[in-house]
This record gives sequence, structure tokens and C-alpha cells, in this order.
Amino acid sequence: MPGKESLLKEAVDLARAAAIEAAERPDDVGEHVDVVVDAERLVTHRFASKMAGYPGWFWTVTLTRVPRGRVATVCEVELLPGPDALLAPAWVPWADRIRPGDIGPGDVLPFKADDPRLQPGWKPDPKQFDPPPPIPELALARNRVLNADGRAEAAQRWYRGKHGPTTAGALKSSAACSTCAFALPLAGSMGQMFAVCANEWSPDDGQVVSLDHGCGAHSETDVDYGPTNWPNPAPIIDEHGVVAIELHVAAPVPDAAPLPDGATPDEEPLETFTETIAEESQAIAEERQ
Repeated sequence: MPGKESLLKEAVDLARAAAIEAAERPDDVGEHVDVVVDAERLVTHRFASKMAGYPGWFWTVTLTRVPRGRVATVCEVELLPGPDALLAPAWVPWADRIRPGDIGPGDVLPFKADDPRLQPGWKPDPKQFDPPPPIPELALARNRVLNADGRAEAAQRWYRGKHGPTTAGALKSSAACSTCAFALPLAGSMGQMFAVCANEWSPDDGQVVSLDHGCGAHSETDVDYGPTNWPNPAPIIDEHGVVAIELHVAAPVPDAAPLPDGATPDEEPLETFTETIAEESQAIAEERQ
């Protein structure tokens, strides 16, 4: 067969022309790499790809000929990846690709009729003419409810999450949520391990926390008061910047002058009082000098 297909194997120029015609630019087609005989009258030529973003890819041109024909014909031209090609990751459906926290306002998850976490909920018996209403506390009026696997999966995710017992805040807390007045236990079997925090000062406010979780806003703990960290050095006395002040003893104030005949202290003339004050002030000033 290799000898019979020599015509197709030697048609390298025809294969290159077909590859250049399929490419956007002639420079995107590189050197001839190899030729493979696929079947009788069917040969594939490969050329290196020089396109940006397609390293390791090959322009693949398949040639053929009619029985007993001596003219090569182009069957197809494809850009195919090689063993070292840069490929995009495998496509994953959106329903399987979505992760927690990806749902935003207006987004809706597709309905999963065979969700392994759910089981059928309570349904009235059609044979009963007057079925009793479901108990609201049990939330039985739902088409589907969580099964044991769904509850176990949620419990494991919550316990190992940021509201479980292994967080930095829980390890440093002095008491667990099980003894906190702000912990509202969940109903049902989940209440044996989890509660909802109702303390506005807690970083877990409004979150489901494990009963062995903890934080610094516990209702029954207090602050341990230790010695102050404020520095208390010895007082600094600057003896070189002391200003000496000389104190003088004031002279005794002389007795007031006698009042005129018939005058009372309330009736002392203003001129006599003013003169007395002036004399006393002058005497004090002279004494200080």
C-alpha cells in the first residue's frame, strides 16, 4: 500500500495550498511535519500551526484519489490538536459547574427531579374523604423534604465550615455556644448539634453555629482584667530649669483713721477712704524697694 499511495504522499504542495487557503494568513501554516497513510487511496499530511494561541496544533489535510486515478484530491482540512497542544478544560454543564455562593439576584437553579438529598414529603391519602391537615410545626405540606443523607451532608458541611468548632475565634473563646443565652436551638435532629446565633454583637449573628462553637460575645463570660499596659515611669525632675522666686513679707496695714464726730462706718466720706488706700499702697511699695 505505501508504494501505491506514493502519488498522494508526494502531493505536499497541494496539501500546503489547501491549508493556506483555510488559514486566515499564509504565515499561520508552518513546516511539513509528517504524512500518514490512513487507508487505501487516503493519506493525511500534517503541517505545524503558527497561529497565536495554538501551540502544539497541526493543520491536517487529507488527500484521496479515485480508483486508478493519477490526480490527488483534497478531502478536508482541519486544525487539530497534537499530544502537546494547549487545550481548553473539558466542558461541564452549568448545573454541575455552579458552586456555593454563585447564585445572585435573579438567578434560578434548574429543577432536579432526582436529587439524592431529597425524599417525597407528606401527601394526603386519596382514600380518605377528609384528610387531616398537616401540622405546621412539622412542615409536612411540602412535596419533598430532606432525607437522612441530605441532613448528614448539611451537618457535615456546617460543622466543618467557618461556624464550627475549629475556627480561630472558637478556639480562643472561653465558653461554647451551648451555654450561651443567645443560641436558639434548631428543631428536629439538627438541634442536637446546631443553633442559630441571635446576638447582634457576635460575628455569627443570624448564622447557624455548632453548639461547640464560640466567640467573644458569649452571654455568660466576662473580661479578665489584668495589669495595665500603660507605661508608668518615675517622674522626671528638671533641676536645671528651676526659677528662684524671692518672697517678701507685706508690711502690716496701719489702723484706719478715726471717724469724724457723729459719723458711722457706713457714712465714711469717700475722699477719706481713697486717701487711706493710697497711703497704704505707697507704704507697701516703699517697703518692697
